[in-house]
Order: sequence, then C-alpha cells, then structure tokens
Amino acid sequence: MDNSINIKDISPFDFLAKVGGFFKKNESNNSSDNLGYYENILPNGDYETTCQFLQKVVDLMMIHIKNTNNRSEKILRFQHPEDLKQVLDLEIKKEPVELSKIIDDCEMVMNYAVKTGHPRFFNQLSQGLDIVSLAGEWVTATTNTNMFTYEIAPVYNLIEMTVIDKMRILIGWNEPCDGLLNPGGSISNLYAVQAAKHFFFPQTKLNGLFKMPKLVLFTSEHSHYSVHRAATILGLGLNQVKNVPVDEKGKIIPEKLEFMIQESLKLNEVPFMVILTAGTTVLGAFDPIEPVADLCSKYNLWLHVDAAWGGGALLSRKYRNLMKGIDRADSVTWNPHKLMGALLQASVFLVKKKGILLNCNEMNATYLFQQDKHYDVCYDTGDKTIQCGRHVDVFKVWLMWRAKGDEGFEKQMDRLFELANLLYEQLKIRQNYEIVLENPEMTNICFWYVPISLQKMDKNSNEYKQKLHQVAPKIKEKMMVNGSLMVGYQPLDDKPNFFRAIISNAATKEEDILFMLDEIEKLGKDL
Repeated sequence: MDNSINIKDISPFDFLAKVGGFFKKNESNNSSDNLGYYENILPNGDYETTCQFLQKVVDLMMIHIKNTNNRSEKILRFQHPEDLKQVLDLEIKKEPVELSKIIDDCEMVMNYAVKTGHPRFFNQLSQGLDIVSLAGEWVTATTNTNMFTYEIAPVYNLIEMTVIDKMRILIGWNEPCDGLLNPGGSISNLYAVQAAKHFFFPQTKLNGLFKMPKLVLFTSEHSHYSVHRAATILGLGLNQVKNVPVDEKGKIIPEKLEFMIQESLKLNEVPFMVILTAGTTVLGAFDPIEPVADLCSKYNLWLHVDAAWGGGALLSRKYRNLMKGIDRADSVTWNPHKLMGALLQASVFLVKKKGILLNCNEMNATYLFQQDKHYDVCYDTGDKTIQCGRHVDVFKVWLMWRAKGDEGFEKQMDRLFELANLLYEQLKIRQNYEIVLENPEMTNICFWYVPISLQKMDKNSNEYKQKLHQVAPKIKEKMMVNGSLMVGYQPLDDKPNFFRAIISNAATKEEDILFMLDEIEKLGKDL
C-alpha cells in the first residue's frame, strides 16, 4: 500500500498533522516512550524505530518553530553559566542512554536556546527563521556530503556555481567570475586579502614574506575586525593594516586615504589593497566606492568591498544605489545569512579574476583531486579553498531564493528598510531617546535611552557620559532576565554605550518596533 502524501492534495495544516505530528496531543512524556537504544535505529536497527525517533525530534522542532513565532513567548530563559550547568545534564557517560533520553536532551537544548527567529530579537545582524531555508538545511544534513568534489556533491556544486553567477550579475560584473561559500564573512575577507596578495606577489606562495617589502593594506577605522585578523593570519602583521579615518556618518574619507597612500609610498612601503565596507557593523555606513575605486586605479591597488551586511540591498532597486560602483571592485564579500535571512551559515566570497583562487590554494593532492577523472574536473572546487572538508552552505540559500524569487526578495528588503525608518522616526518624537546617527543608511538604528534622572545633567560632562555608559548594560540585563526583548549595545570611538537595533527579521512587524521602545522605557524608567 502506498502511504506517500501528495502535499498538493491536502491543506498545509493536514500535512503538518500527518508529517510532523504538530497538532497531535502528546499523551505521554518522552521519558516513558522507550524507543530503545542507539542500536535500535538505522543502520543496524529497524526502520520503524528510526521513524518514531526522528518523528519525535521533528515534533519538538515544530513546537520550537511555533513558539519562536509567538510574541507572547519569551525569547530566552536566561540563566547565568554556573547556574545553567547545575540545571543541565551534560555528562557523557560510559553506558548508553535510552533514545527517549536523547529526545529529552533535544528538548532541553531547545528550551534554553535563544529564539533568534523571534520577531522581537534585534540583537544580531543574523536573525530570523526562514522556513524554506530551514528545509534546505534539513536536506543538506540528510545528504551529509562534502563540497570538495563534483564526484560526491554533483548537484550542490552546480547550485553553488548558479548562486555565484546570480550574485555576479547583481554586482554588475560582465564576465564569469569565481567564488566560494564559506563559514562566515571573516573567512571570505581572509580570501580577499589572500587573493590580492597572491595577485601582486605570487612568489609568496613558495617563499612566504621573507625578503619581501613591507606590504600595506588600507581599511576604514570602522571596518570589521576580521580584516585585521586576516592580516595576522597571512603574516602581514597588524601594523601593516592602516586604519583610515571616517566622517561623521562613519564613511571612509577618500582624501585621507590618498594622503595615507602617499605617506606609505614615501616610507618605501608597498600598498597593495583597499578594503571598503558596504554596511558597517555598528552604524551601517556605506563607504563611497567610486572615488576609492578611482584611487585604486591610480595607485594600482586591489579593491575589496566587504558587503557581508549590506549586500542584500542589491536586491532592491530602491536601495541598490547605496553600493554604486561595486562593479569596479576586484572582490566582494556577501553574507546571505544576514540581511537576506538565510540560516547560518552562508557567506559568499566573489572574485572578478577567474582562476586566482585555484592559483592561491592548489596543492594537487592526488588522493582527492585526480586529473584523469571521467568528468570535467573544473567542477571540483576543493583545491581552490583553504579548507579540505567544506559544508554544503549553498542549498538553503538557493532553495530560499527559488521560493521567493527576485521579486519576493525585493519586497523583503524594502520592508526591512521601511521598519527601520519607522524606528528612526519614533526615536525622533520620543523624549527619552537620543539618536546616535542622523539619517542612517542601513537598517541598524543606533540610539541612547536617557533616563529622567540624567536629562538635566550637562551632556558634555564626564559624569554624564559615565552614567549614560551604564544605562544600556543595565537595561540589557533586565530584558534578558525577563526574556521579553533582545537588543545589542556597544560603545564606539568616544561615544558611551548605546543601543544598536538590527532590523533584518522578516517576521518583525510595526507592533514589534513600538514594543521595543515601550519595553526599554519600562525597564529603564527607574534608572
């Protein structure tokens, strides 16, 4: 008898009931459902027990998804680390435990997990819980393969090339490019520095930096710390990263950059690269690409644009102008797990010069990358990466993109910017708030909550700044203990701690923006 379900023939609710048990009443506790032990599930056990075990895990996941999208649910159940250790059973024992206990373990983790998909989670650049992307991650985990060869990941390799080419078109490059999906924007930025160094100084692959001149790269003083880390990993050293001043908007100042390039040349240093940011981590500033691209052409420098955060704006006709000139970049970092809302992790490094990644990294390991295979080995990607094993990150991005299309993503991007503008306009009319950055370009909105007790103080005094510096941490503590809201905070330059609300969750609505401000006022009114 065929027990398959055609999802086109039933309602979504019936489908969930049949597949996920989502609407079934749980008549017994997991601990009493003895499903046996590890040996009772596949590959050595039976299919029925395996289905029952996985079904119960899926049931828990569906409950978590439901709770994540329920505004009355807490975002987290906060415990201090030492207290949480006392609550949790984390010991790996000599004897195996029953599968029912394994199910309890899964429930335990989800009970104490932060619901990063909650509509009132504004804490990180990566947030939200896209269901199609989630489905893609489930499929990826089930197929459990490695991206290093076409031999074992044929469809995934072709999908990766498709997504990279799609992004290339959005960037505006006219010729086929190269690229990879990586575990985070930090790795993508590392690839950028490596590619630039290899392009100008290919001899360093064999000889390292011995007897090389002092190589120098330039970046904004508000760029991501991964740029500096890349310099240390690649042996350039932190002192060879020159931090260029920014203006009041947090944008790199091209005139300052040119002055610093000229000063570097006078010192017999060798400038080889400029790294711009399209959407800085704190203020969301977009560095001016075109004037800097002119400087890179003038001084023969590699131009990399770190659009890990802001890359999604390219999907919107209304906001893509924020990255005007990105087509002139030699390489780009773009993280779909941020503004686009894909599940972690999914970072893309794109490089205009095809073949440079292979030239940088190939080691010709004949036990993996045989050149006499029966198919076109240019589809084997492993020898152009700094990894060997590489997780399949691309499928969830591709599947989500297919489900939304360019049109759906454009609506999503425009919607996020609209919500950010709502927050900004609300901050302007509420008397207990002050804005850090006027007219922000991106969907990070930075502000201070100023308690009534501080409002009559001299704002230029050290005492005022010290007391204001303590406000955001105290409110953050209260919101985490309550579990009602999560908004990040940080200092910047000479500015005391301020809140940085990130709007990148497709589940967030106007009511959540208003709740954020009301809740902060409620938690901070007695400070």
